[in-house]
Amino acid sequence: MLLHTAAAYDAQTSVNSLWLLVAAALVLLMTPGVAFFYGGMVKAKSVISMMMMSFGAIALVAVLWVLYGYGLSFGKPLIPHWLGIPDWGLSSLLGKDGMTPDLNGLAFAGFQATFAIITVALISGAIADRARFGAWMVFAGVWATVVYFPVAYWVFNLGDGWSASLLHVNDFAGGTAVHINAGAAGLALALVLGKRVGFQKGMSKPHNVPLTLLGAALLWFGWFGFNAGSEAAVDGVAAIAWINTLAAPAAATIGWLIVERIKDGKPTSIGAASGAVAGLVAITPACNILTPGWAIVLGVITGAVCAVAIDLKFKLGFDDSLDVVGIHLIGGLIGTLYIGFFGFTKVDGKFTSLLYGGSFQQLGAQAVGAFGVMIYSFVLAYVIGWVIQKTMGFRVKTEDEIAGVDTIVHGEEGYVLENA
Repeated sequence: MLLHTAAAYDAQTSVNSLWLLVAAALVLLMTPGVAFFYGGMVKAKSVISMMMMSFGAIALVAVLWVLYGYGLSFGKPLIPHWLGIPDWGLSSLLGKDGMTPDLNGLAFAGFQATFAIITVALISGAIADRARFGAWMVFAGVWATVVYFPVAYWVFNLGDGWSASLLHVNDFAGGTAVHINAGAAGLALALVLGKRVGFQKGMSKPHNVPLTLLGAALLWFGWFGFNAGSEAAVDGVAAIAWINTLAAPAAATIGWLIVERIKDGKPTSIGAASGAVAGLVAITPACNILTPGWAIVLGVITGAVCAVAIDLKFKLGFDDSLDVVGIHLIGGLIGTLYIGFFGFTKVDGKFTSLLYGGSFQQLGAQAVGAFGVMIYSFVLAYVIGWVIQKTMGFRVKTEDEIAGVDTIVHGEEGYVLENA
């Protein structure tokens, strides 16, 4: 009987680890998806620069994660509730002899690495058409180290992070750690770099709409790994996360298109793609804790609100090129706070949301978790970006921006048409 139990446990652990490895691959695919999504929306002469910022994030953040990022995010407490001890080269997951790898531990480390990568990549959309690649890479490395890794400890380290273990903030797959975090950093960098030349509503049209739609499709596909994989097990919670990841963005697409039709007269394919992403953002923190019906309501609300929110940059005067603030920051805030109203959350066996427990306890916790991450990320990103701008320079010269970032920074063109 004992042998049977052990064998069953090993089999279940192996299945869970396999799912984590598959989910990690799906989430990694999302960063090229971001590259396509963003790349299609910029000018034709900026597409390489835009996509390179995502691929640069993959290269740099993956290395930093293996070197020390995993330990800072999930290691034993260095500063209790705030930061872990660096685990150089994932040594704690390789066994005492360094040659007996921990299957589930390494699968989880790989899965979480892809979260760090895409969070950094998302920021780049706020500074499209005007950023230097080298400066971006410096920012990405510093921001990941002093912002993302600590925030991941707060949010995803269920045993010790202040957000997860002390406040019981429900952020299943990264509404605060990924989307609010990236959105706040994007706003900070947009302010540091300033407006693009000729900044105004309608200043530039997406140069390749099919490319953006391809990116949105890859994002939605990978997001099933992002959300359902965050359960780290094959069970009912993973299944409801999967269903909600289908329902919410579908509803958000409809919500966005309705508002776009009322506001601008026509529903657009870019609006459909943006609505889907907004819905995916909003359901990320809540996918494990909402019924599918409430997920649909969340999607409709988020799609409609974000469709309006993207125009705030023109009224407030900041140039968030590809609406990182309007989609990721606003969408992340909506999804995170929505849990306090409609999530079936429990603390010490008691329901804590307004709908199920008649309590504002969960809403208060969600608000502290969300705005705490937002303020921390914004302040640190602004300081890092400002220092880079004042030293090595973050923004390209005006004449180089007009000529095209691709040829100036990378010596390449996205589209070369030659006569046969």
